[in-house]
Amino acid sequence: MVTTLDVQLNPAQSGWPELRDMALAAEAAGYGAVWVYDHLAGASIGGDTMLETFSFLGALAVCTSTIELGTLVVNVNNRSPGLLAVAAASIVAISGRPLHLGLGAGTSPTSRWAAEMHAVGQPIIETIAGRHAQLGAVLDVLDRVYDPHRPPELATFPLPVPRPVVIVGVNSVALATLAGARADGINVEWAGRRRDELLAAARAARGDRPGFLLTVWAYWSPDLVDPDSVERRAMAQCGIDRLVLVVPVGVGSTELGRPLPVG
Repeated sequence: MVTTLDVQLNPAQSGWPELRDMALAAEAAGYGAVWVYDHLAGASIGGDTMLETFSFLGALAVCTSTIELGTLVVNVNNRSPGLLAVAAASIVAISGRPLHLGLGAGTSPTSRWAAEMHAVGQPIIETIAGRHAQLGAVLDVLDRVYDPHRPPELATFPLPVPRPVVIVGVNSVALATLAGARADGINVEWAGRRRDELLAAARAARGDRPGFLLTVWAYWSPDLVDPDSVERRAMAQCGIDRLVLVVPVGVGSTELGRPLPVG
């Protein structure tokens, strides 16, 4: 099995011109997709600025031509389900390419990730069960709005073709189970200590239904770019479909523009 190699760009640490050049370099080198964060402020991911997720994707959709696009992950508490559905469909319409719609249940009010939301008075659902329920509500709306046989009141909402592939970023068995039962795939940290447990939970919830995508993220390194490296071979043996490489500070268009080795 060949694991598709993607990149995730950090708009907290790089300006638009550099981000554009990195995306174009990744496209030319043969990466499968470019993914973006969903944060309100740069401090959450080590920087001093930010670009809004779907605005950023819209710009990438116009400046690139073949590379696929993705979000890792959209916080389902930042937008209403309907707005999220229309935003994702708009990116498909603009790009004419597949969108990997990574969703996350969001953070707790007491975590360090919550500071950006507290700063602007953004409500945060207090309980884990409530946040998981909100993610389920988003999935319900996506199913309704993206259904080719949807009811008349939804007839003029944008209908994305192809439909976005919904990937749920997880860090708990409960969320992995929800992803397996309701979504098209799962994303976990490759180096995370609960990786195998989470992947197994999603697989179990998925059952014998085909087409479920196993995706992982890790920080970009020359070793992980090499399909013959120990880690990449382990990913292939684990059945990982996509590896999203988070681009760290110091890695730019020169590194990303090197043609990917063929495995």
